[in-house]
Amino acid sequence: MKKLIMLTAFVLPVLISACGGNPKSTETTQTETPAATTTETPEATTSNTVVITANDQMKYDLTEIKVKAGEEVTLTLKNAGTMAKEAMGHNFVLLAQGTDVAAFATEAMANKPSDYIPTGSKAILVHTKLLGPGESDTITFTVPAGEYEFICSFPGHYGMMRGKVIAE
Repeated sequence: MKKLIMLTAFVLPVLISACGGNPKSTETTQTETPAATTTETPEATTSNTVVITANDQMKYDLTEIKVKAGEEVTLTLKNAGTMAKEAMGHNFVLLAQGTDVAAFATEAMANKPSDYIPTGSKAILVHTKLLGPGESDTITFTVPAGEYEFICSFPGHYGMMRGKVIAE
């Protein structure tokens, strides 16, 4: 019994301390936390030089790109992933306004020989090549004012890998 009391007397304060049982330290953390951890999505800035990254989690690091309408845009896509191109290739396809994205993606899936780019499609304004791990591709284009959707046309990716180019 004496050993149990001694063990409890020693272990209980250690556990309380490890779990943040000190009310003062909790209050301090709470008052400091809002300023330190407030995370707001930064607003996209307008730039006609854009670098966008794709990864193995089927995500672009940008989902909104603002550019100056009617001026040349230089866009570089980088594949930061490590999976093989055949399993997790990525591209950037800028679609014409009014394009049915799901229908386009279905058409793209049937175009493996052309790296999932439907040849002669009027829905495509511009696209990068299909990239494997560590690869990048740079394209230039000009768009009039408006909003345009972009996707990765690799099979199954468009649902998660998409965004908007906003030309102002």
